[in-house]
Amino acid sequence: MPRDHPTAAPAPPRHQRADGAFELRFGPHGTLRHLFQQAPLRVLFPTPELGEPPMAAVVNCAGGLAGGDALRQEVELEAAGRATVSTAAAEKVYRSLGADTRIATRLALGSGAVLEWVPQETILFDGARLERRLRAELAEGSVLLAAETLVFGRAARGERMRSGGLLDAWRIHGPDGLLWADALALPDDPGGALGAAFGFNGAEALGTVLFAGRGAAEAGRDLLRAATWAAPGGATVPRPDLLLARWLGTAAAVRASVGGAIIALRAGLLGLPPRLPRLWTT
Repeated sequence: MPRDHPTAAPAPPRHQRADGAFELRFGPHGTLRHLFQQAPLRVLFPTPELGEPPMAAVVNCAGGLAGGDALRQEVELEAAGRATVSTAAAEKVYRSLGADTRIATRLALGSGAVLEWVPQETILFDGARLERRLRAELAEGSVLLAAETLVFGRAARGERMRSGGLLDAWRIHGPDGLLWADALALPDDPGGALGAAFGFNGAEALGTVLFAGRGAAEAGRDLLRAATWAAPGGATVPRPDLLLARWLGTAAAVRASVGGAIIALRAGLLGLPPRLPRLWTT
Protein backbone atom coordinates (compact mmCIF):
# COMPACT_ATOMS: atom_id res chain seq x y z
CA MET A 1 0.00 0.00 0.00
CA PRO A 2 1.27 3.52 -0.70
CA ARG A 3 2.66 5.36 2.31
CA ASP A 4 0.62 8.28 3.57
CA HIS A 5 2.29 11.64 3.14
CA PRO A 6 2.28 13.85 6.22
CA THR A 7 -0.35 16.54 6.12
CA ALA A 8 1.09 20.06 6.02
CA ALA A 9 0.31 22.18 9.07
CA PRO A 10 -2.44 24.71 8.37
CA ALA A 11 -1.34 28.28 7.93
CA PRO A 12 -2.02 30.49 10.93
CA PRO A 13 -5.15 32.60 10.57
CA ARG A 14 -4.76 36.14 9.25
CA HIS A 15 -6.54 38.59 11.46
CA GLN A 16 -8.24 41.67 10.07
CA ARG A 17 -6.36 44.82 11.03
CA ALA A 18 -7.61 48.36 11.37
CA ASP A 19 -6.12 51.09 9.18
CA GLY A 20 -7.72 54.30 10.41
CA ALA A 21 -7.00 57.93 9.69
CA PHE A 22 -8.29 61.45 9.97
CA GLU A 23 -7.17 64.81 8.62
CA LEU A 24 -8.44 68.15 9.93
CA ARG A 25 -7.65 71.67 8.79
CA PHE A 26 -9.06 74.75 10.49
CA GLY A 27 -8.90 78.30 9.20
CA PRO A 28 -9.24 81.59 11.10
CA HIS A 29 -12.14 81.83 13.56
CA GLY A 30 -12.44 78.06 13.64
CA THR A 31 -13.63 77.60 10.08
CA LEU A 32 -13.36 73.95 9.06
CA ARG A 33 -11.43 73.89 5.76
CA HIS A 34 -10.84 70.18 5.29
CA LEU A 35 -12.04 66.88 6.78
CA PHE A 36 -11.01 63.37 5.83
CA GLN A 37 -11.78 60.33 7.96
CA GLN A 38 -11.25 56.64 7.51
CA ALA A 39 -12.74 53.90 9.70
CA PRO A 40 -12.44 53.13 12.50
CA LEU A 41 -11.65 56.79 13.25
CA ARG A 42 -14.41 59.38 13.19
CA VAL A 43 -14.34 63.07 14.11
CA LEU A 44 -17.37 64.75 15.67
CA PHE A 45 -17.86 68.48 16.22
CA PRO A 46 -19.84 69.20 19.40
CA THR A 47 -21.09 72.75 19.82
CA PRO A 48 -18.40 74.58 21.84
CA GLU A 49 -19.35 76.12 25.14
CA LEU A 50 -19.34 79.89 25.59
CA GLY A 51 -15.84 81.29 25.28
CA GLU A 52 -14.39 78.06 23.88
CA PRO A 53 -12.67 77.56 20.50
CA PRO A 54 -14.03 75.00 18.01
CA MET A 55 -13.91 71.46 19.38
CA ALA A 56 -13.09 68.26 17.49
CA ALA A 57 -13.87 64.96 19.21
CA VAL A 58 -11.97 61.94 17.91
CA VAL A 59 -13.84 58.62 18.21
CA ASN A 60 -12.45 55.13 17.63
CA CYS A 61 -15.52 53.19 16.52
CA ALA A 62 -13.69 49.88 17.02
CA GLY A 63 -13.55 50.46 20.78
CA GLY A 64 -9.80 49.86 21.02
CA LEU A 65 -6.63 48.88 19.16
CA ALA A 66 -4.95 45.50 18.69
CA GLY A 67 -1.52 44.44 17.46
CA GLY A 68 -1.08 45.28 13.79
CA ASP A 69 -3.61 48.12 13.82
CA ALA A 70 -2.43 51.48 12.47
CA LEU A 71 -3.77 55.01 12.92
CA ARG A 72 -2.73 58.21 11.16
CA GLN A 73 -3.84 61.54 12.65
CA GLU A 74 -3.24 65.00 11.18
CA VAL A 75 -4.37 68.39 12.47
CA GLU A 76 -3.48 71.58 10.62
CA LEU A 77 -4.30 75.12 11.69
CA GLU A 78 -3.93 77.93 9.18
CA ALA A 79 -2.63 81.33 10.28
CA ALA A 80 -4.61 82.66 13.27
CA GLY A 81 -6.60 79.41 13.52
CA ARG A 82 -7.77 78.09 16.91
CA ALA A 83 -9.06 74.67 17.89
CA THR A 84 -9.24 72.09 20.65
CA VAL A 85 -8.86 68.42 19.71
CA SER A 86 -9.56 65.66 22.21
CA THR A 87 -10.88 62.11 22.32
CA ALA A 88 -14.34 61.04 23.38
CA ALA A 89 -12.93 58.43 25.76
CA ALA A 90 -9.70 56.77 26.84
CA GLU A 91 -7.98 54.73 24.12
CA LYS A 92 -7.40 51.04 24.87
CA VAL A 93 -4.50 49.07 23.40
CA TYR A 94 -5.18 45.35 23.75
CA ARG A 95 -2.75 42.47 24.19
CA SER A 96 -0.88 41.81 20.95
CA LEU A 97 -0.21 38.46 19.28
CA GLY A 98 3.17 39.86 18.21
CA ALA A 99 2.74 42.89 15.96
CA ASP A 100 2.92 46.51 17.13
CA THR A 101 0.01 48.90 17.21
CA ARG A 102 1.19 52.03 15.37
CA ILE A 103 -0.10 55.58 15.86
CA ALA A 104 1.39 58.49 13.90
CA THR A 105 0.27 62.04 14.72
CA ARG A 106 1.20 65.25 12.91
CA LEU A 107 0.24 68.70 14.19
CA ALA A 108 0.96 71.74 11.97
CA LEU A 109 0.32 75.27 13.25
CA GLY A 110 0.41 78.34 11.06
CA SER A 111 1.49 81.80 12.19
CA GLY A 112 -0.41 82.91 15.28
CA ALA A 113 -2.41 79.67 15.53
CA VAL A 114 -3.36 78.14 18.89
CA LEU A 115 -3.99 74.41 19.26
CA GLU A 116 -4.96 72.34 22.28
CA TRP A 117 -4.12 68.68 21.63
CA VAL A 118 -5.50 67.04 24.77
CA PRO A 119 -6.59 63.43 24.20
CA GLN A 120 -7.67 61.40 27.20
CA GLU A 121 -5.40 58.66 28.50
CA THR A 122 -4.11 55.64 26.58
CA ILE A 123 -4.50 52.38 28.53
CA LEU A 124 -1.91 49.70 27.72
CA PHE A 125 -3.26 46.24 28.54
CA ASP A 126 -0.78 43.63 29.73
CA GLY A 127 0.87 42.32 26.55
CA ALA A 128 0.15 45.44 24.49
CA ARG A 129 2.73 46.60 21.98
CA LEU A 130 2.54 50.26 20.96
CA GLU A 131 4.69 52.41 18.68
CA ARG A 132 3.45 55.98 18.84
CA ARG A 133 5.08 58.99 17.22
CA LEU A 134 4.01 62.63 17.43
CA ARG A 135 5.46 65.42 15.31
CA ALA A 136 4.47 69.06 15.75
CA GLU A 137 5.46 71.89 13.41
CA LEU A 138 5.04 75.39 14.83
CA ALA A 139 5.22 78.59 12.78
CA GLU A 140 6.18 81.99 14.16
CA GLY A 141 3.86 83.12 16.97
CA SER A 142 1.91 79.86 17.21
CA VAL A 143 1.08 78.15 20.50
CA LEU A 144 0.67 74.46 21.29
CA LEU A 145 -0.75 72.97 24.49
CA ALA A 146 -0.35 69.20 24.31
CA ALA A 147 -1.11 66.51 26.88
CA GLU A 148 -0.76 62.72 26.87
CA THR A 149 -1.24 60.10 29.59
CA LEU A 150 -0.12 56.47 29.53
CA VAL A 151 -1.65 53.93 31.92
CA PHE A 152 0.40 50.74 32.34
CA GLY A 153 -2.32 48.10 32.70
CA ARG A 154 -5.99 48.13 33.59
CA ALA A 155 -5.74 49.88 36.93
CA ALA A 156 -9.40 49.32 37.85
CA ARG A 157 -8.82 45.55 37.64
CA GLY A 158 -5.50 45.61 39.41
CA GLU A 159 -3.70 44.58 36.21
CA ARG A 160 -0.13 45.71 35.59
CA MET A 161 1.71 45.74 32.27
CA ARG A 162 4.32 42.98 32.66
CA SER A 163 4.78 42.00 29.01
CA GLY A 164 4.55 43.82 25.70
CA GLY A 165 6.50 46.83 24.53
CA LEU A 166 6.33 50.60 24.07
CA LEU A 167 8.00 53.28 21.99
CA ASP A 168 6.52 56.76 22.47
CA ALA A 169 8.44 59.45 20.56
CA TRP A 170 7.83 63.22 20.35
CA ARG A 171 9.41 65.75 18.00
CA ILE A 172 8.51 69.44 18.32
CA HIS A 173 9.80 71.77 15.60
CA GLY A 174 9.69 75.56 15.74
CA PRO A 175 10.43 78.27 13.16
CA ASP A 176 14.17 77.85 13.76
CA GLY A 177 14.32 74.07 13.81
CA LEU A 178 14.00 71.32 16.40
CA LEU A 179 12.71 72.55 19.75
CA TRP A 180 12.44 69.29 21.65
CA ALA A 181 12.90 65.56 21.06
CA ASP A 182 12.04 62.81 23.48
CA ALA A 183 11.35 59.08 23.36
CA LEU A 184 10.22 56.59 25.97
CA ALA A 185 11.09 52.98 25.21
CA LEU A 186 10.07 50.00 27.32
CA PRO A 187 11.54 46.54 26.65
CA ASP A 188 9.60 43.38 25.85
CA ASP A 189 9.44 42.64 29.59
CA PRO A 190 8.47 46.12 30.86
CA GLY A 191 7.61 44.94 34.37
CA GLY A 192 11.19 45.39 35.56
CA ALA A 193 11.52 48.95 34.23
CA LEU A 194 8.10 49.96 35.54
CA GLY A 195 8.89 48.57 38.98
CA ALA A 196 12.48 49.81 39.30
CA ALA A 197 13.11 52.24 42.14
CA PHE A 198 15.13 54.51 39.83
CA GLY A 199 12.69 54.02 36.95
CA PHE A 200 8.93 54.27 37.31
CA ASN A 201 8.96 52.97 40.90
CA GLY A 202 5.75 51.00 40.45
CA ALA A 203 3.71 53.91 39.09
CA GLU A 204 0.47 53.00 37.33
CA ALA A 205 0.58 55.95 34.95
CA LEU A 206 2.72 58.68 33.40
CA GLY A 207 1.27 62.05 32.44
CA THR A 208 2.94 64.65 30.20
CA VAL A 209 1.92 68.25 29.51
CA LEU A 210 3.85 70.40 27.05
CA PHE A 211 3.35 74.09 26.29
CA ALA A 212 5.22 75.72 23.42
CA GLY A 213 4.79 79.44 22.84
CA ARG A 214 6.96 82.50 22.78
CA GLY A 215 7.38 84.32 26.09
CA ALA A 216 4.94 82.19 28.09
CA ALA A 217 6.85 79.07 29.15
CA GLU A 218 8.34 80.60 32.31
CA ALA A 219 4.96 81.96 33.40
CA GLY A 220 3.43 78.53 32.84
CA ARG A 221 6.16 76.86 34.87
CA ASP A 222 5.52 79.23 37.77
CA LEU A 223 1.77 78.53 37.57
CA LEU A 224 2.32 74.79 37.80
CA ARG A 225 4.96 74.97 40.51
CA ALA A 226 2.65 77.06 42.69
CA ALA A 227 -0.13 74.44 42.57
CA THR A 228 -0.64 71.29 44.64
CA TRP A 229 -0.97 68.10 42.60
CA ALA A 230 -2.55 64.74 43.31
CA ALA A 231 0.47 62.89 41.86
CA PRO A 232 4.20 63.51 42.33
CA GLY A 233 5.63 65.50 39.46
CA GLY A 234 7.45 68.59 38.34
CA ALA A 235 7.60 71.35 35.74
CA THR A 236 10.62 72.73 33.94
CA VAL A 237 11.63 74.92 31.00
CA PRO A 238 14.23 72.81 29.13
CA ARG A 239 14.77 75.61 26.63
CA PRO A 240 13.26 79.05 25.97
CA ASP A 241 9.60 79.04 24.95
CA LEU A 242 9.07 75.38 25.94
CA LEU A 243 7.43 74.17 29.15
CA LEU A 244 7.43 70.49 30.11
CA ALA A 245 5.60 68.95 33.08
CA ARG A 246 5.30 65.29 34.09
CA TRP A 247 3.62 63.24 36.80
CA LEU A 248 3.96 59.64 37.97
CA GLY A 249 1.53 57.84 40.27
CA THR A 250 -1.79 56.10 40.36
CA ALA A 251 -3.93 56.36 37.25
CA ALA A 252 -6.56 58.48 39.00
CA ALA A 253 -4.01 60.87 40.52
CA VAL A 254 -2.12 61.34 37.25
CA ARG A 255 -5.34 62.01 35.34
CA ALA A 256 -6.34 64.59 37.96
CA SER A 257 -2.92 66.25 37.77
CA VAL A 258 -2.86 66.42 33.97
CA GLY A 259 -6.41 67.77 33.95
CA GLY A 260 -5.53 70.40 36.55
CA ALA A 261 -2.50 71.50 34.53
CA ILE A 262 -4.60 71.84 31.38
CA ILE A 263 -7.05 74.04 33.28
CA ALA A 264 -4.29 76.21 34.77
CA LEU A 265 -2.46 76.74 31.48
CA ARG A 266 -5.49 77.37 29.29
CA ALA A 267 -6.83 79.92 31.78
CA GLY A 268 -3.52 81.52 32.69
CA LEU A 269 -1.83 81.58 29.28
CA LEU A 270 -4.51 81.13 26.62
CA GLY A 271 -7.26 83.33 28.05
CA LEU A 272 -9.76 80.46 28.02
CA PRO A 273 -12.29 79.49 30.70
CA PRO A 274 -10.73 77.61 33.66
CA ARG A 275 -12.26 74.23 32.87
CA LEU A 276 -11.50 71.03 31.04
CA PRO A 277 -12.94 70.34 27.60
CA ARG A 278 -16.43 68.91 28.08
CA LEU A 279 -15.35 65.52 26.72
CA TRP A 280 -13.20 64.98 29.81
CA THR A 281 -16.14 65.35 32.20
CA THR A 282 -19.06 63.68 30.40
